[in-house]
Amino acid sequence: MAQVLGIGGVFFKADNGAAVGEWYRRVLGMDVSEWGGAVFPPLKRGYHVWSPFKADTTYFEPSAAAFMVNFVVDDLDGVLDRARAEGVEPVGRDDADPNGRFAWLMDPVGVKIELWEPNETTPFT
Repeated sequence: MAQVLGIGGVFFKADNGAAVGEWYRRVLGMDVSEWGGAVFPPLKRGYHVWSPFKADTTYFEPSAAAFMVNFVVDDLDGVLDRARAEGVEPVGRDDADPNGRFAWLMDPVGVKIELWEPNETTPFT
């Protein structure tokens, strides 16, 4: 059966893509390639999610964007330490979710980023 297999990418507009890519490299440790994007290896833990939210959700706040990006991380505390070293403070955190630990940052173009460290019982991809 012809069907979608997963998330193939997240694409967005930015006035200065190179600067945004550099921010993601510095703050989140992403391996941003010369062509301006990053390719991620298959996940060892966690999964890809696609989910529309209600139009009046406040979950993406303080961002005014109509979307949010979730990144699976291997060490939430380490990523947050790296972000803080770059002057980026989280806008929230949740260590009690049954799916793992979460924290949220704002990127330089005002998009809310969700960081997710799956717990040890989260299914593999």
